[in-house]
Amino acid sequence: MGFISGKNPTEPSSELVSPLNPPARMDPSPSAADGRSYWRFSKEDFFPEPTFRNFSTYLSALSETPHRLKDRVLGRSSDANELIQSKKQSENEMKKCLTWWDLVWLGFGSVVGSGIFSITGQETHDHAGPAIVLSYAVSGLSALLSVFCYTEFAVEIPIAGGSFSFLRVELGDFIAFIAAGNIFLEALVGAAGLGRSWSSYVASIFKSDPDFLRIKVDSFAEGFNLLDPLAVVVLAIVNGIAVMGTKRSSILNWVGSIFGVAVIVFIIIVGFVHGKSENLVPFFPHGAEGMFTAAAVVYWSYTGFDMVANMAEEVKNPSRDIPVGLVGSMSLITVVYCLMALVLAMMVKYSQVDVNAAYSVVFERIGMKWAKYLVSIVALKGMTTSMLVGSMGQARYTTQIARAHMIPPYFALVHPKTGTPIYATLLTTTGSCILALFSSLDVLSSVLSFSTLFIFMLMAVALLVRRYYVNDVTPKRDTIKFMVSLFIIFGSSLGITILWSSKQRGWIGYTISGGFWALGTFGLALISKHRVPKVWGVPLVPWLPSLSIAMNVFLIGSLGTVAIWRFFICSAIMLVYYILAGVHATYDVAHMDRQEPKLEEGDRNPNKGIL
Repeated sequence: MGFISGKNPTEPSSELVSPLNPPARMDPSPSAADGRSYWRFSKEDFFPEPTFRNFSTYLSALSETPHRLKDRVLGRSSDANELIQSKKQSENEMKKCLTWWDLVWLGFGSVVGSGIFSITGQETHDHAGPAIVLSYAVSGLSALLSVFCYTEFAVEIPIAGGSFSFLRVELGDFIAFIAAGNIFLEALVGAAGLGRSWSSYVASIFKSDPDFLRIKVDSFAEGFNLLDPLAVVVLAIVNGIAVMGTKRSSILNWVGSIFGVAVIVFIIIVGFVHGKSENLVPFFPHGAEGMFTAAAVVYWSYTGFDMVANMAEEVKNPSRDIPVGLVGSMSLITVVYCLMALVLAMMVKYSQVDVNAAYSVVFERIGMKWAKYLVSIVALKGMTTSMLVGSMGQARYTTQIARAHMIPPYFALVHPKTGTPIYATLLTTTGSCILALFSSLDVLSSVLSFSTLFIFMLMAVALLVRRYYVNDVTPKRDTIKFMVSLFIIFGSSLGITILWSSKQRGWIGYTISGGFWALGTFGLALISKHRVPKVWGVPLVPWLPSLSIAMNVFLIGSLGTVAIWRFFICSAIMLVYYILAGVHATYDVAHMDRQEPKLEEGDRNPNKGIL
């Protein structure tokens, strides 16, 4: 049971202690930073751990790798460590300036990008037909279940690390690192892809060639031979705005997003006025398989809300603002997406949908050629705000990884005036700009999707662990029941996925697998919960988290074996770095000081007294 942790929340003192305590010189207080310039650059800032003192100490640490790796696989953080100890690495506080209004529009700005305009036409034509509206509904439900899990954690642990911190507390350091590495890669690739898409949209306004503004280099390999300096410029500008201040960036985002909503409402109204119900027949031209295949693809249109969860450290009133902001924005987005998919299916026969510019072409057909410019403007706005919120969220995610010393703690430093992690932003900006300059969209898109679904699945598991298992409190019999029930849920979810992927459509197999899923979930429901959320919790536990696990496993299976192999190859490369550097840095931090700092009475519940 090494990957599960917790402390009894029912004790009167409710003290949360940290097993991962950095030593004094690696855990600076604000006073320790007095007189030190933010713009510093030294070996001590990058590698302060004893392992990296010299080559001899590093070789000694390498010889202990198996022991240290085992320690980190079993090692877990705590609420207190994430909320108090790790934040000291940044030397300066992030400014608490966000409200539920900011979070709603940050969610809208991060999620509603070009995906709805580009993917909808493709999946309507190729796979779902009019059932594309159900594809968006299924994906939206899965995303909303994940939002519930994120929200409970973000209210309980309002810290910049998002899923990294949440998984580190409940599933341990090693699982958190694999998740962090994949999300970091996905964010860099996603930002680069948005930059390239932005460039293509701008080029298409002036000329029909999307590569019009790119520079071709014949000596470079195919897929990397179209240099895109405009994508680099727009990424640099957006990230520059992000480091100027969180509130300023939020205001720019919600002003742009409100304009986008107005145009989307116009598209929906015009679509219903000119739509024809006969275009919805047949509703399932490619059967249920087509609808679910499209659901796995359009799920990409919902990604981005996890970046908003990374802003929790800067929220004024976490107990109120985070649930309203995250759940509210995702509910709104799901409704908007379903309506937009429905009007497209009503305005044109699915077989005649243009796969490249569905909405622009359909408006031209009804004599509103000028409307295609509105669509292009909204798409550009969406990509711009997605880049902005993504930059803000990923920089904070990177900050928390650096606070844990999984990457150099230099990138955890927060600027004293702007209250933003400038070094972390520069790191992510540099990576995304390099990818955007050289890599084509088809190369970038091949890396996405699997990591997101995998993390969302882990978040549902972590939530169940948080509710049902508390170390040294949960009886052994309940622990065994919990593990068996979780195994049955996973096994049955995988069984349904394998049946579907292998084209088995008989009802017997699905009935048996579904029955086992219900049995495993019911088994969890019979176990006593050993932790109750203090302020806001996911409803219908364990049923909703269990459903989230099943849906994410199913959608992962719909991506195909190529995506799975890419995920494992990327994770293997990350594991090499972890063994050579990350495991030793985090081991040093965990074992240099055994004193266990405890939360003060006022810090024990970050939401206390603000309802």
